[in-house]
Amino acid sequence: MKELWTEKYRPKTIDEYVFTDDNHKSQIESYIKEGSIPHLLIHGPAGTGKTTLAKVLVNQLNIDDYDFLQVNASRDNGVDYLRNKIEGFVSTLPFGHLKIVLLDEADYLSHNAQALMRGLMETYHSQARFILTCNFDYKIIAPLKSRCQDLHINKTDQTEFTARAATILVKENIEFELDILDSYVKATYPDLRKCLNLLQANSIDNILVNPKDTSSSSTQDYRLAVVELFKSKRIKEARKLLCSQARPEEMEDVFRWMYDNLDIWSKTDEGQDDAILIIRKGLVNHAIVADPEINLSATIVELAGITT
Repeated sequence: MKELWTEKYRPKTIDEYVFTDDNHKSQIESYIKEGSIPHLLIHGPAGTGKTTLAKVLVNQLNIDDYDFLQVNASRDNGVDYLRNKIEGFVSTLPFGHLKIVLLDEADYLSHNAQALMRGLMETYHSQARFILTCNFDYKIIAPLKSRCQDLHINKTDQTEFTARAATILVKENIEFELDILDSYVKATYPDLRKCLNLLQANSIDNILVNPKDTSSSSTQDYRLAVVELFKSKRIKEARKLLCSQARPEEMEDVFRWMYDNLDIWSKTDEGQDDAILIIRKGLVNHAIVADPEINLSATIVELAGITT
């Protein structure tokens, strides 16, 4: 494993990046043509290419390394850090025509830190631009949002998602069966980064290993095992595994995962409509129940009733 696939196949140019919205592509192309950008807020599900798009912009704008600062707000999100590190960076003149600060996972910033960011954007707008990425834009305060151009990155179609994963396997000379790849896709969609990491970890001797043939905690993901159990109609075992492994703080992500993979529950349009209603009810109940695990278990029991 000399090079991570997520980095090896990360798009570097606008032509390599796969847009889910043609309007976004036109907007980004206009920024590159003008040679400048406004402050940006790029948000959407994990693994859909938010940071990649930001880096494509930095690359295509020919920003000097000395004029680029990347910060992960899930780790460095305090007012003191922002004031010392970021303000110290943007307060000096750029070596080139512009400085850019990429603030990943900005939804982890405290309200005080976001208020400070608002001031930095206004004070140093003539020489610096900020690109904020996040999964949940509702956690960003309104005054900060109003200072940014909003770009929502939609998840890719699952067929396109599968095709991109398959293309990388082919380029890496990895032999695979479509049904096995489908299990990895269902376990990770729409997070392509997570999918590629699992595919790389489970590609042994140039063959993609069936999820049920690997038990290593470093290469296994419990959702892979859950998908395999659902596929083989072992619903009760799948329910027990999912409910025992899903942590309370990720329950909402689990409901979203169930919604993103409706064909696990039914292959028919009518069945999938019923699944949506059941998942919706489970998610609504999640906010009021005392025990999230029991609620999730009950939701899967209802879904099992329509599984075809």
